[in-house]
Amino acid sequence: MSTETLAHTWYMTQRQLIAIVRQPVFLLISLIQPVIWLFLFGNLFRRVVELGGFGTTTYLDYLVPGIVVMSALGSSMWAGMGTLEEIERGTLNRFLTTPVSRSALMHANVVQNGISTACQSVIIVLLGLLGGAGYPGGAGGLIVLVAASILLGTVFGALSNALGMLVRERESIIGINTFLLLPLTFLSSAFMAPAQMPSWMATIADFNPVNWAMVAGRSALASEPDWGDVLTRGGALLALAVVAVWLSTRTFRSYQKSV
Repeated sequence: MSTETLAHTWYMTQRQLIAIVRQPVFLLISLIQPVIWLFLFGNLFRRVVELGGFGTTTYLDYLVPGIVVMSALGSSMWAGMGTLEEIERGTLNRFLTTPVSRSALMHANVVQNGISTACQSVIIVLLGLLGGAGYPGGAGGLIVLVAASILLGTVFGALSNALGMLVRERESIIGINTFLLLPLTFLSSAFMAPAQMPSWMATIADFNPVNWAMVAGRSALASEPDWGDVLTRGGALLALAVVAVWLSTRTFRSYQKSV
């Protein structure tokens, strides 16, 4: 990537971040559901760890990484709505008449989504700490957890952008996201340890990218981190993120030819 493309990417990222800062209510709304799930489920299922297989002494310790990853998934899946809005307003087409790098237009979405996900993840981790959660893996484990959530957000954010440019209909994006969000969440170890799942659910979870992020984060946060799990799941997420960004870029080029 050239220096010019990097500069254009940062400029376009700043533009998107400024738009978010000017409407802080959306940041607050995006945190309401994670907070509810964190403390409601954390108290409702606090005794479930007695079943075994959770690797923690309190359910909140187990739940925090799941909520961090779920939040990254939930927010990034709607990235395509922003892309669709820019298409409808004609903003994206106007940028195509400027010298700005075409790659920067898509890369900025990825960078902005990563920054937003990181901020959201840190806030949830701090809320968990206030609620009594412990992080035996320390700062290193927390960094891995946030990085895993960013990679997962990149995967689904890029795919959502590609979807927005392909379907160009809000109803289609809403329908697809609604259909995928709950299965991706509950066919993972977000709320329940794999050892306590039906075997078929545990098998599906092994192939679920959402679960990869949770396993990487929890493994790094353990008192004795399993770096093998961190590297394998993290590496798989990284590879998937590269493919998703590439697909998003190719979709944008197809859109550019159609206007």
